Amino acid sequence: MYYDFTVLAEYFPYFLPAAWMTIEITVLGIGLGLILGLITAFMRISQRRIFLFPTLAYIYLIRGTPLLLQLLFIYFGMRGLVGLEALPSAVLALGLHNGAYIAEIFRGAIVSVSSGQMEAARSIGMSYMRAMIRIILPQAFKRAVPALGNQFIIALKDSSLASAITINELLLKSQQLASSNFMMMEMLSIAAFFYLVYTGIFTWLFNRIETRLNVSQAG
Repeated sequence: MYYDFTVLAEYFPYFLPAAWMTIEITVLGIGLGLILGLITAFMRISQRRIFLFPTLAYIYLIRGTPLLLQLLFIYFGMRGLVGLEALPSAVLALGLHNGAYIAEIFRGAIVSVSSGQMEAARSIGMSYMRAMIRIILPQAFKRAVPALGNQFIIALKDSSLASAITINELLLKSQQLASSNFMMMEMLSIAAFFYLVYTGIFTWLFNRIETRLNVSQAG
């Protein structure tokens, strides 16, 4: 098999819009996932049974089915109902998918904080919500950062599934170009380069966040 290194630089600029689209899907999807995950985590740890079944059903449904199925279900289902286009469908699917996993990350981090701290806060007159925001959540967030970083990188790689609904991200762009120049390995190599760069940046960023949080805690 012949691999032409000379075409890599030539076709690199063609991937820039697709690289931006990949970042857009990832950031919007994980942002929605963070919101859904935090809300779901609060519902999971509440003492009200009315919240328990919906949250458990949501988490079980999302974690028990593949993301591609969820993406196609949302795209074809919501498009028929409300005319939802491909990009919002991809963001919604990625957000719902990651929200279920982030909910468990936040829940585990929150319950790992000593219950005695909540009891102490309540004993000095703090409301439950104020104690949660001022005392519990800052500590829980520090503990959740490593797992959130991993989930962010997983979401980045999962964004490639958006090619299934014709979103022109990195994977679809490599397939489109390869269909005309018959250089599949070279085009996939360029796409892989962007994924590796993004993964390196996100890993460095979350390591920095974790280090700064640990330093501030020690101080």
